[in-house]
Amino acid sequence: MRNISNINKNWKFTKDGETSSVDLPHTWNGIDGQDGGNDYYRGTCVYEKELSAEDMPAGDVHYVQFDGVNSSAKVFFNGKEIAIHHGGYSTFRAKLDDIQSTNILKVEADNSPNDFVYPQNADFTFYGGIYRDVTLIGVGEKHFDLDYYGAPGIMVTPVVKGNNAEVEAQAFCEGDVEFTIYDGNEVIEVFKASGKNPKAVAVISNVHLWDGTKDPHLYTLTAKLIVDGKAVDELSTRFGCRSFEFNPQKGFILNGREYPLRGVSRHQDRPEIGNALLPEHHREDIELICEMGANTIRLAHYQHNQYFYDLCDEKGLVVWAEIPYISSHMPKGTENTRTQMTELISQCYNHPCIVTWGLSNEITMNGAADKSLLDNHRMLNDLVHSMDKTRPTTVAVLTMCGINEEYVHISDIVSYNHYFGWYGGNVNMYGPWFDNFHKKYPNKAIGISEYGCEALNWHTSNPEQGDYTEEYQAYYHEELIKQIADRPYLWATHVWNMFDFAADARAEGGENGMNHKGLVTFDRKYKKDSFYAYQAWLSDKPMLHICGKRYVDRVEDVTKVTVYTNLDEVELFANGKSIGKQKKGKYPFFYFDVPNEGETVITAKAGDLTDESKINKVDEMNPDYIMQDEGSVINWFEITAPAGYCSINDTLGDIISTVKGKLTALKIAKSVMSSFVGGSGNKDKKDKGASVAGFKLNKTMLEMAKGFTVKRIISMVGGGLTKEQILDINAQLNKIKKREK
Repeated sequence: MRNISNINKNWKFTKDGETSSVDLPHTWNGIDGQDGGNDYYRGTCVYEKELSAEDMPAGDVHYVQFDGVNSSAKVFFNGKEIAIHHGGYSTFRAKLDDIQSTNILKVEADNSPNDFVYPQNADFTFYGGIYRDVTLIGVGEKHFDLDYYGAPGIMVTPVVKGNNAEVEAQAFCEGDVEFTIYDGNEVIEVFKASGKNPKAVAVISNVHLWDGTKDPHLYTLTAKLIVDGKAVDELSTRFGCRSFEFNPQKGFILNGREYPLRGVSRHQDRPEIGNALLPEHHREDIELICEMGANTIRLAHYQHNQYFYDLCDEKGLVVWAEIPYISSHMPKGTENTRTQMTELISQCYNHPCIVTWGLSNEITMNGAADKSLLDNHRMLNDLVHSMDKTRPTTVAVLTMCGINEEYVHISDIVSYNHYFGWYGGNVNMYGPWFDNFHKKYPNKAIGISEYGCEALNWHTSNPEQGDYTEEYQAYYHEELIKQIADRPYLWATHVWNMFDFAADARAEGGENGMNHKGLVTFDRKYKKDSFYAYQAWLSDKPMLHICGKRYVDRVEDVTKVTVYTNLDEVELFANGKSIGKQKKGKYPFFYFDVPNEGETVITAKAGDLTDESKINKVDEMNPDYIMQDEGSVINWFEITAPAGYCSINDTLGDIISTVKGKLTALKIAKSVMSSFVGGSGNKDKKDKGASVAGFKLNKTMLEMAKGFTVKRIISMVGGGLTKEQILDINAQLNKIKKREK
C-alpha cells in the first residue's frame, strides 16, 4: 500500500556561494521581496538534502513530490537529473531510481526573469524557493498513476439529477479497481471497474447537496487497486454534489436558486515568509474571509496550496481558479500556459468549491489584437473544455480593453478589473459601465473580477481619491456595495484584495514594496473599516462597528461618524448623551454628525451589541495622519489652494470644465499629459486616433483621466518635473476660478 513521508526538515541552502541550514517551506525573498525598489534577488539557489535508504517510505517504487518550487526547478538524485519543471505554483513529481544507502536530493530553484515561464510581469513579488511541502511516496509495482501532471490519480464527476446524483469515478491505472463512496463513516455505494484508466458510475439517492456556506456537505470516495484479490494501492478524495449555472440575467445559480457571489480575491504571502506558509496561516486567512461574510474567493493569480482548496470545500466558498497568464503575452510562453492549465485542472478537478477556470488576467496590457495572444486563448479555451465538461472558462479583463474586442468573447463568461475612483474616473462609473455591457451583450455573463483602492494608517475628514486614507477606502467600498447590490445580473464580484500583499516594484502610499488595497493588513492584525462594510452587508451574524477608531485627533467642530451594522437600528452616544437613533435603510451604513468638543467617548448600540471609540478636538491636523511619500518632490503643505480657485489638488475633469481651465490644461499638457497617455503617443498618420498601450482611446479611458488630480498625474508620470515646475503649474491653476457646483 501507499506510504508517504514529509522531508521538510534539515535542507542545505546555498545562495551566492553561502550555505546555511533551512527547513521547508522556505523562500529567499522574504525580506528583499517586500521592501521596495524592485531589486529583490532573482536567480538560482540550491537546496540539498541527504536521504538514507531508511528514510525511504516502504514500497517497491519511490517518488519525490514537490508541492511548489518557484519559478523553475531542476531536480537531481545522486547527481542525475530526474526532472525539470517550469511553473512555480503547481505540484510535480519525479521518480527515484537506483536508491543507495546514502543519497543526495538536489534542487536548483530559479526565479530568474525569462521569456517563456509565467508570470514575468505582474503587480506582485515572485518569491523564489521551495515554499511548499516536499514528500516521499512509496508504492508497489502496481499503483495509481504518479506521472501525470501531479494529478491525484482519481477523478470524480458528480451530476445532480433531481433528488439524486450520478457520480462518475475514474481511476488512472490499469487493472481492477473498487470504488467506495462514504457519507461520513457510512458506506453509501460500492462499485467496480476494470481496464486501462477504468471508470464507472454510481447513484447517490436523496443526495445531500454541497450547498455553499450554509451547508457545504462533502462525500468521500476511495479507490483500491486490486491485484489477485488484494488491494495494492489506495487513494481517497472528497467531493461535493452540486449544480450551478451562470445566468446572464440572474447571476450565479447554485442548486437551482439565485446565489449572488460576493467576495474577495486572495494573495497568499505574509511578512518575512512570503509564500512559505504553514497550515495555520491558511486557516487564519479562511477564517477572516468567512468572518467577513464572503461566499466566494478568486484565488489569484496562480494555483494555490491544495490545503487551501480543501478549506474552501469545507467552508462552502465558491472559487475561481486560474493560472498566472498575466499582464504581458509572451509568444514563447504558449506551451507553459498549456502545461500550467493542464496541471491546475488535473490537480484541482475534484474540488467542489471550484466553478470556473481562469484563462488569463489583464493579459492585454500591450493591446488585445495580437494574433498570438488570441490563438493562445483559443487553445486554452479548447483545452479546458476537453478536460472538464462541467465548468466554464473565464478571463479577468483590463479596464482599457474595449468590450467589443474579440479577446473578451473567447471565454464562456467574463469579468472586468476596474478601478474607477482610484486609478482615475469616479466611483459612480461602475454601475453605468456594467449596465452598458449588459445591454449590449445580454447573453454574456459579466462580473467584476477586481475593484478596490489603497489605504494605510492615514486619515482625513474630507476623503479624496488618491489620498490613501482609511476613510476614502471605506467611502469607496460603501459606494461599490450600493452599485453591486442593485445589479443582480453580476455573476460574481471580487474585491481586490482581501489582504495587503507585497509588490516590490511599488512605491505608493508612504510604504514601498506593498500593495495596500487589502481589507486587512499584510500581517492580518488589523481589519480596516472597509472590512466591516462588507461584514455588515454580507454576514448573517449580528455585528456593529464604529469607523475611524485610528482617527482620534480631529479639527472640525462637528465631525461625521460612520457606523456599520446589519441590525435594524442604531443609537449613537457622545459622552453618554444620545445623538439620535437611525433605522436601517437599503444599505447597512449609518452616518451621524457628532459635536467635537474636548475629549469625546462615542458609543454605538444596536440590539445587544455595543461598540466604542474616542475622538479629541485639536486646533491643527495631526501630521501623523497625513501621507508624506518618501522622496516626494513636493509636500502637501507647499501647495497653495485659494478658496474658490483651482490647484493641482483638483481633478483634471473639474479644471477643464471651464474655458480658462481647458486652455490652461492645454498649456501644461506637453509637460504632464503627454507622458500620462503614452509618451510620444501614436505618430502613425495612417491610424485614425491616438492610443494608449496599444488601445484606441475610448470614452472610458477619457473619463478615467478626468478623475485624476493633477498632482496624482504628476506623481504617476514619475520624475521629469522639478518642485519649481510643479509649483509653477499650481500657480497657473490658482488663477482659474472653479466652476460653481
